[in-house]
Amino acid sequence: MTVVGLVLIGIAAAIHLYVFVLESLRWMHPSTRATFGIRSDQEAEATRLLAFNQGFYNLFLAIIAGAGIALAGPLPAAAGGLLVASAGSMIGAGVVLLASNPRLWRAALVQLLPPGLGLLALAAGALL
Repeated sequence: MTVVGLVLIGIAAAIHLYVFVLESLRWMHPSTRATFGIRSDQEAEATRLLAFNQGFYNLFLAIIAGAGIALAGPLPAAAGGLLVASAGSMIGAGVVLLASNPRLWRAALVQLLPPGLGLLALAAGALL
């Protein structure tokens, strides 16, 4: 179960890395704007700095999760702390997204299910 948990948290990290690219590097591109429901150039420009900053939060969560995965073999206690912190934050952000706009339930599930299932699998595998 430990390997399954690490893979699921790795998937969550990859999703957050992808969101970093969208929010911090490609925010003004039409396809990215469509993904986030940004309808006008003015709205995209007005939210550009907020998205840029938010993207880095996603990057940092992905980095912390990656560090936890890398340390799972040699330093399991440290890995557990990093994995709980990163995956727990991802889950929390997904819950906030769902609570703030229930119509975004799919995006919220994409954000919270892989890390949530990953933590459950790690707990079942006794890494945590």
